[in-house]
Amino acid sequence: MAIARALAMRPRVLLLDEVTSALDPELVAGVLDVLRDIARSTDITMLCVTHEMGFARDISDQVLMFDSGHVIESGPPEQIFGDPEQDRTREFLSAVL
Repeated sequence: MAIARALAMRPRVLLLDEVTSALDPELVAGVLDVLRDIARSTDITMLCVTHEMGFARDISDQVLMFDSGHVIESGPPEQIFGDPEQDRTREFLSAVL
């Protein structure tokens, strides 16, 4: 419902902070599907803070890796997920993928 309310405002940018973190596991896929549809069918920029790495890899044009509040790496998803430069990024991805 919160996503629908936000879209009703016709935003140019949609800010999403761990949008699936408080959901029951069976609802997560549905919410991610809605966000994928928004990404593919609109020109709305979505800034997503997420631990859903498959989702981030799938819909992102740019990925930023944060550690202790600082950007430690940024680039296209192919680079970040396929050949990260930072040890911290590699450690995180190996733990969650």
